[in-house]
Amino acid sequence: MDLEITDLDTERAEKFLLSDLRKCALLLDIDGTILDLAPAPQEVWVPTELRNTLSRLEDLTGGALALVSGRSLHDIDLIFSPVLKRKLAALTELGPGILVEDKDYSLALHYRLAPDKGEVLRATIQEICASAPRGSIEILPGKLVFEIKMTGINKASAVRELMTYPPFKGRTPIFVGDDTTDEPVFPMLSQFGGLGFSVGRVVPDVNGHFENPKSVRGWLARIANQRQSTQNQGAAP
Repeated sequence: MDLEITDLDTERAEKFLLSDLRKCALLLDIDGTILDLAPAPQEVWVPTELRNTLSRLEDLTGGALALVSGRSLHDIDLIFSPVLKRKLAALTELGPGILVEDKDYSLALHYRLAPDKGEVLRATIQEICASAPRGSIEILPGKLVFEIKMTGINKASAVRELMTYPPFKGRTPIFVGDDTTDEPVFPMLSQFGGLGFSVGRVVPDVNGHFENPKSVRGWLARIANQRQSTQNQGAAP
């Protein structure tokens, strides 16, 4: 099915956000969404203007801004046995350019620097994970990355849980994400009357999309600046 997504959806979200940010919750993926992808996760660059934008938006939303990312969360238990985890981490030996990222609750194997190793990496991961209990492990392909995680843990469950706590509870979520791991979030946003936007491609259940992280950063900066300007005008004598 062809999806017809126009800028009108993005404008609708922008108008809603500008009307009252205190009624919204901004939920943003990091890599590939607000930050440009880098050859390795440790090499991403955070523009100073983005730091300032996020700081302003956090203040304007009353703290209802969250980075919904697969990066490490120390309060989540490890799900892999040490042996399984070591075997997966050892896949970096398949060739130079394969990098491992330990996210505690999952393991990501990046091959951005070795795109020709994708198929052999996939096959080897599947072989290793076959030793785990059936149905307990998921292998999620992304943008030149494979993420291996326990079944049932995904960003949709994280967002659903987040929306039960203040200052997010009772607000309208606006979610932006770019990768396969973000896709489960989009269909559940309607439960909260929320809106979802993909980056780089159009996927099912989104309300609109952005071409790249730069356009997301520009959109966020515009919202922050316009809302700040409106507040300043309201406070002027």
